Amino acid sequence: MRILLIEDEAGIADFVRSGLETRGFSVCWEADGRKGHMQALKPDWDAIVLDLMLPGRDGLDILQDLRQRHINTPVLLLTARNELGDRIQGLALGADDYLAKPFFVEELAARLHTVLRRFKGERQSELQVGALRLDRITRSVQLSGREVELTAREFSLLEYLMRSPGEVFSRAQLLEHVWGYDFDPATNVVDVCIKRIRARLAEFTPTDAHGVEPLIEAVRGVGYRFRRID
Repeated sequence: MRILLIEDEAGIADFVRSGLETRGFSVCWEADGRKGHMQALKPDWDAIVLDLMLPGRDGLDILQDLRQRHINTPVLLLTARNELGDRIQGLALGADDYLAKPFFVEELAARLHTVLRRFKGERQSELQVGALRLDRITRSVQLSGREVELTAREFSLLEYLMRSPGEVFSRAQLLEHVWGYDFDPATNVVDVCIKRIRARLAEFTPTDAHGVEPLIEAVRGVGYRFRRID
């Protein structure tokens, strides 16, 4: 997988390059925002790892320009821990994910794999996991061939989870990507929405079935994931 890394700190860039390359990625590094932007315009990359604070042209400006040009290459932002506003703005501009510094390269690699799987799913009009099928064009959901009625928000949340079966998402991530706003530790809107989706799916589970695991699993102390069905 070909990754464009736009990062002005040589130490971080070396750390990322060596870590990703040992995990099978091919990494091209640019330290300057203008040069990085020119590289990002090329259709050569599977994903872009983009720092926000860059000389020449900042990361948010690069991201905004890419999306305005309808260049949909997945973008993962690298941010400082105190740049919450920039992270929210980046997601609103079309970033696919973010990672706060300092970070482990293992997490970066895992995030990249998730983003790439999700991107491939977005290019398909239909997602299917087991007997559950979601059509992104008709905005319809079927379980075992029977139509499941969901609200627009429930559909978006189910779609987001189905793109990456087995991947755990925190409530903060789900709020940012599905609702589009920052995490409020006092809100239970994600849990309520998950509960409604589970209830609607349960209506189509055979009444004589026992011990059926929910398709959306809660991971205690972390968040939720869509159960992988092999």
